[in-house]
Amino acid sequence: MAAELTAHQLIAQHRPTLDQALEAIRTRAYWSPHPEHPKAYGEGGSLDAAAGKAAFDALLGTRLDLGQPGTDDWAGGEVSPYGIELGITYPHADIDVLLPAMRAGQRAWRDAGAEMRAVVCLEILKRISDRTHEFAHAVMHTSGQAFMMAFQAGGPHAQDRGLEAVAYAYVEQVRTPDTAEWTKPQGKRDPLALSKTFKPVPRGIALVVGCNTFPTWNGYPGLFASLATGNAVLVKPHPRAVLPLALTVQVARQVLAEAGFDPNLVALAAERPGEGIAKTLAVRPEIRIIDYTGSTAFGDWLETNARQAQVYTEKAGVNTVIVESTGNYKGMLSNLAFSLSLYSGQMCTTPQNLLIPRDGITTDEGPKSYDEVVADLARSVDGLLGDDARANALLGAIVNPDVKARLEAAAGLGEVALDSREITNPEFPEAVVRTPVIVKLDGAKPDAEAAYMSECFGPVSFAVAVDSAADAVELLRRTIRDKGAMTVGAYTTSEEVEQAVEEACLEECAQLSLNLTGAVYVNQTAAFSDFHGSGGNPAANAALCDGAFVASRFRVVEVRREA
Repeated sequence: MAAELTAHQLIAQHRPTLDQALEAIRTRAYWSPHPEHPKAYGEGGSLDAAAGKAAFDALLGTRLDLGQPGTDDWAGGEVSPYGIELGITYPHADIDVLLPAMRAGQRAWRDAGAEMRAVVCLEILKRISDRTHEFAHAVMHTSGQAFMMAFQAGGPHAQDRGLEAVAYAYVEQVRTPDTAEWTKPQGKRDPLALSKTFKPVPRGIALVVGCNTFPTWNGYPGLFASLATGNAVLVKPHPRAVLPLALTVQVARQVLAEAGFDPNLVALAAERPGEGIAKTLAVRPEIRIIDYTGSTAFGDWLETNARQAQVYTEKAGVNTVIVESTGNYKGMLSNLAFSLSLYSGQMCTTPQNLLIPRDGITTDEGPKSYDEVVADLARSVDGLLGDDARANALLGAIVNPDVKARLEAAAGLGEVALDSREITNPEFPEAVVRTPVIVKLDGAKPDAEAAYMSECFGPVSFAVAVDSAADAVELLRRTIRDKGAMTVGAYTTSEEVEQAVEEACLEECAQLSLNLTGAVYVNQTAAFSDFHGSGGNPAANAALCDGAFVASRFRVVEVRREA
């Protein structure tokens, strides 16, 4: 096929961005090429808010034909957590036709080299970025995120994570030179001389199993890591969140074709209601890489059964914050209140267990008892969410009935310090919006342990009374080891306690945030600088993003010739 995008054009346009990304992951300093503010996107033009909303509205009730081979049916059925039926249908694939078609383009993609693959990926991300407003509505109406969060997390932050994966992939592929001249002296005899070539080769077809809550943020790292290392990528979205990843596939196919590559290197696997094709796809011999975000049960199943594939999972954990002492009591309460409330706690990084000494804590406002700390935190959450308009903007909507059921059941697990209340969204009256619940539990009681040692995904937090800071650290250590944690937080003015918490996180391999009292929160991470997950505890077997996340997606094949 004739290329409309030449290698020279793509390299000239995107190599500077790639170089900046490489520098950012080296220094871990703040950097992003994707603006967070909606007004940065072509105000009054084809990329602005009005155009993005119009583009999203135009998709409703349509058939999104991607031109994929093997389409044998059309599937859909997404209903927005805000009450809108999207009515969009997507190609349902005959896998026996689609997978061979995806493999057909891999040779040319492999031979294109690491730099060409990287700049093609950057062109895909650039075009997605240009449609950030449209993608924001797609994320909002599939995940239940409030618009601004959908815009930022589903747009620029997701794009940053995709670019970060491309940068890591490029680094790992160019670590080995393309060629080498090898000469070994043999004393009086002629030296041995070989010419060697080294080529990164892909594993095969990669499968991305998307999640409902963060379809792009969690989907882009695996998608772009696999594509940049030469693999074809089959995207299997969550059935309630197809649209953001279907639009991503559409853009990727367009760019690949324009750059002279087979568009079938990226394809969509939408499913009929209840079909459950992820299990079928996961054990196909053609599938050599799997990226998955979701429940522990299915993540464990993939790790056990998809033996032919390199499996990267982000599952679930029990995130913990130790509250031992603070030099900024109001700042601590405000920071925790926001962390517990953001997106109704429907983040894999939201704190669940707050470990507080039963004898209380020391603060800049004097000693505070356990009961006072919990009551003050409840008031802080109430104050944050007291205005319904602000509450809707922070909470979004409950993503599915299971979250609502867990929220309602939590009140029966202990003494309720903060009751959840229902909030009406005037723009979307069908949306299910609930404020968080905080439940007090005694950490020494076995029946309480059954509650706080299980993940309760959603706006549910447990204020767990512990005997001492040492007991808190020991419970933290056991929680990470047995249940995993994506995030850990701690508040302390004691150097000894801080060192104990840090040592526990180092030994159990969990990411730690200390004494956050400003506008950085334990449940947020920045691409190019922060690692999301560690890959070292049961919550996830990989980190977003590091060298280990990309290096096993390809192998280096050597060819030797006598010189």
